[in-house]
Amino acid sequence: MTRSITDLSVPIANDIPADPPIQIPHIDYIDHKQSVPQLLPFFPGLQADDLPDGEGWAVERVTLSTHNGTHLDAPYHYHPTMDHGIPSLRIDEVPLEWCFQPGVKLDFRHFEDGYLVTARDVEAELERIGHVLRPLDIVVVNTAAGARFGQDNYVASGCGMGYEATMHLLERGVKVTGTDGWSWDVPFIHTAKKYAATKDASLIWEGHKAGRHRGYCHIEKLHNLEELPSTGFTLSCFPVKIEKASAGWTRAVAIIDD
Repeated sequence: MTRSITDLSVPIANDIPADPPIQIPHIDYIDHKQSVPQLLPFFPGLQADDLPDGEGWAVERVTLSTHNGTHLDAPYHYHPTMDHGIPSLRIDEVPLEWCFQPGVKLDFRHFEDGYLVTARDVEAELERIGHVLRPLDIVVVNTAAGARFGQDNYVASGCGMGYEATMHLLERGVKVTGTDGWSWDVPFIHTAKKYAATKDASLIWEGHKAGRHRGYCHIEKLHNLEELPSTGFTLSCFPVKIEKASAGWTRAVAIIDD
């Protein structure tokens, strides 16, 4: 048996338009020469010339949100309660068995930017690929946004999963979902137009808010989903353990056994 691993994660980096301006991360890179003043005080009497090639370590200082890069959202991100009233799980409380399960890919690249995916769309795609959902399947959606990562229009790209489509998955035992878009929901720029016309606040973040009724996690800013088969892979998305946080960064990967 051979095994291949597909990296489904995007980098955390400077100068990539992968988030709105209020969430842009920043990385300071400290190289082997710049770090010497940090190292010397640990060893009184040590001089820079005493070090091999007069160099210390490389280290980075990162300023970012828990929602930068490829990350796993905890139910607490969506609402303080889930499952009709119990306290929402935070990222350090998410069951790890949720995060290493068979994966299912739904190909929604043909939907236009801003399209709201329905339960009927989900069922049609499941029928097309010949898959019946099982509890704990990790369902990821491949949208038009995936091919636009790093471009100025990324945040506004792709379709989104609404309340109905999300609940359709959760009612079948799915606990983790994912998208290659900036958000599981329809990009805000499109929802804002609908809200302006209707003043219906239930349209805002409706896919996320499904977590009020059934607690679940989703992965945002996945990448390379077009390289995956529809089924036949295991998805790993263990989050970094951040106490009481609403999300944690993950190096999401797909493991395919041939």
